[in-house]
Amino acid sequence: MIKRTLFFGNPAYLSTKNEQIVISYPSPSPALPEGEGEKKQETKTVAIEDIGVIVLENQQITITNGLLEKLTNNNVALINCDQYHMPIGLLMPLSGHTEQTERFKNQINASAPLKKNLWQQTISSKIMNQAGLLKEKGIPCRKMEIWAKEVTSGDALNHESRAAVFYWQNLITVENFTRGQKGVPPNNLLNYGYAILRAITARAIVSSGMLPTLGIFHRNKYNAYCLADDIMEPYRPFVDLIVCHIMETEDSYDELTIEIKKQLLSIASIDVLIDGKNSPLMVAMSRTTHSLHECFEGSARKILYPVYV
Repeated sequence: MIKRTLFFGNPAYLSTKNEQIVISYPSPSPALPEGEGEKKQETKTVAIEDIGVIVLENQQITITNGLLEKLTNNNVALINCDQYHMPIGLLMPLSGHTEQTERFKNQINASAPLKKNLWQQTISSKIMNQAGLLKEKGIPCRKMEIWAKEVTSGDALNHESRAAVFYWQNLITVENFTRGQKGVPPNNLLNYGYAILRAITARAIVSSGMLPTLGIFHRNKYNAYCLADDIMEPYRPFVDLIVCHIMETEDSYDELTIEIKKQLLSIASIDVLIDGKNSPLMVAMSRTTHSLHECFEGSARKILYPVYV
């Protein structure tokens, strides 16, 4: 079943009753006699089991600990945003799988050659998916397809960087554009979309019983989501696809409007092709992380990644 993504951009009080999230919005009421209150509540409910991701953007949102408990037990990725409306935090369960201890051991004991091979697969898949998006846009990308096949163990020759330069120069033709956290738009769109994708990836990793902190390539000691940053790489072009659509259809994208954010949040439910079948991206991500666990335990040698077609 496709899990829902809930976005809260207005003040709200979030609680729980009967395994539902209860959403109460304060709204102005008609004039009432003195002493009978000044506001009334508009209330909605959503089944917690149907939720995959929640984004809390407004600074005036209140959430009960009882609801936090139920969201955590249902492996909901809860993302909170800063005063500038950008995602900054992710709440995930401490225990996401019944075999977690054993799976942690397999992950920790993974050999260096195995991790280099997994990174080779990851970068090859990322470059092929980038080439797929360029091809869809009518941009010649034979170089990208060749580079994808030439990626060596651990990407020792850094084909990822070479492909990235070609990819961004041809995909985004905005003047003075370079891909970076603080660059000119559409970097703001990419930053937001990747933050949501990162949360989806971390959720799937925890659900598969692994630590999102221990990466196969990323290893920055200040990064709590190294493995998520690894595994999300081949999925990035699907965010780029949405960003390209926004650039083509919106008059302006200098600011992240509610409508633009809704489009970026749709990343969780867009269809991708994985292992010969179409699946919502959130479902595909779970298949990817499950296949990663199988590689760590030695029952498989290949990570399942989506193919951009």
